[in-house]
Amino acid sequence: MRRHAAAATLLLPLLLCLSARSAQAQATTEINRVAWLTGCWEQRTDTRLVQELWMAPAGGIMIGTSRTVARGAARSWEFLRIASVAGKLTYVALPSGQSETAFAATFVSDTLAVFENPVHDFPQRIAYRRVTSDSIVARVSGKQGGADRGFDIPMRHAATCGA
Repeated sequence: MRRHAAAATLLLPLLLCLSARSAQAQATTEINRVAWLTGCWEQRTDTRLVQELWMAPAGGIMIGTSRTVARGAARSWEFLRIASVAGKLTYVALPSGQSETAFAATFVSDTLAVFENPVHDFPQRIAYRRVTSDSIVARVSGKQGGADRGFDIPMRHAATCGA
């Protein structure tokens, strides 16, 4: 009996370490599936510019920024990251003047990434869809005031995220 207890005592840390490495490897694989977000993306009209810039995955994390400029004035900005949080691929947003909010991945593929936080006020869902190698659509949606609300932000790949 003592021999089995000793073996279990030695094996448990090894199994926990292997499990943690497996979760980390899975998160790295998951984040590599959204590597297509890498680069500068923009939606430009005569009066408005929306830009998102995503760094390539490295160290299990993607770092992003976003800004909206309307009629020459900055209207909003955001710091973003996609990383593993508690073993789950998670989109974390820190919008201008607000608290950080995490959205857990509910679906990830080579062309679609969906992140949700059902208890957040609005939005509860953020999705990125790769249309072509040069275009994506960000979908922001959820319930607000009891009604379904959402909007799309179609963006094209840009050489730089300069104004």
